[in-house]
Amino acid sequence: MKLIRKHEYVSRNFSCLENIIHDFLKGTEGIPMAAAFGIPGPVSNGIVKSTNLPWVIDEKILIKKTGISRIKLMNDLAATANSLPILASDEIINIKTGNPPENPERYVVLAPGTGLGQSFLIHHDGKTIVIPSEGGHADFAPTNEIEAELYQYLLKKYGHVSFERIISGSGLPNIFDFLVEIRKEIPEKETIEKMKTNDRAAVISEMALSKKDKVCEETLDLFISILGTHAGNLALTFLADGGVYLAGGIPFKILPKLRDGIFTKSFLNKGRMKSVLYPIPVNVITNSQAALKGAAKVAFEINKQQ
Repeated sequence: MKLIRKHEYVSRNFSCLENIIHDFLKGTEGIPMAAAFGIPGPVSNGIVKSTNLPWVIDEKILIKKTGISRIKLMNDLAATANSLPILASDEIINIKTGNPPENPERYVVLAPGTGLGQSFLIHHDGKTIVIPSEGGHADFAPTNEIEAELYQYLLKKYGHVSFERIISGSGLPNIFDFLVEIRKEIPEKETIEKMKTNDRAAVISEMALSKKDKVCEETLDLFISILGTHAGNLALTFLADGGVYLAGGIPFKILPKLRDGIFTKSFLNKGRMKSVLYPIPVNVITNSQAALKGAAKVAFEINKQQ
């Protein structure tokens, strides 16, 4: 596949997906024969209600309104999972070594960003199947005393505590607030000032990585520990012999911390099943456009289905 044209849009500035498509195709010769789109939210019978936008997108309606004869809608993390077979070696960084079999079959994609996405990929007998998931909204289960306190704090705040409430862009401030409000820890004045005008999650990561604020460091340590726990849960549940791939907007930005041992310790903390996880590698996807790459792969494949 070869990239011919690229343009970024702010989705909330448009009332529907077809308006973006029409704008993108303006001035181009002809209409694509096939297209695929990764949308946050579960897709059912070719229809998806976007998680973060007031959009309901239907493949059949989209085909009529755009003139594109073949369209495939998928969850955005399913699009990312579709990219795994075609990612280049320089688009992946290993953070936990493993010993996968010669022909691995099962892979996990876990993506902490604005939310927490996940998906699964099976490669068997030359065929690839991607399984979407909304497991980021599954119940969080604490594994130690401080996590139990965090759970109680968030339960009172939200009524239900999912992993997304903790290991996501909104999760970092949740952990920070817990440490300040319940554990009575005192952040640096610089942190508080920066949070007045900047994204709180970004400030926490920045202050933690630069070692300028102990509360931010503890916040990020808790975040990474719980991320490791959840990644290990998924690897064990799916027996992901091909590995776990971390995507989304956060992992690459906190790469040094992912390598310091906290993540791997929590990943392997599975009691009698610890030995099952030793051979499973964990990688960070460095290409922020992996979902786009995966969607392009799907469009290419459905175009061949005459």
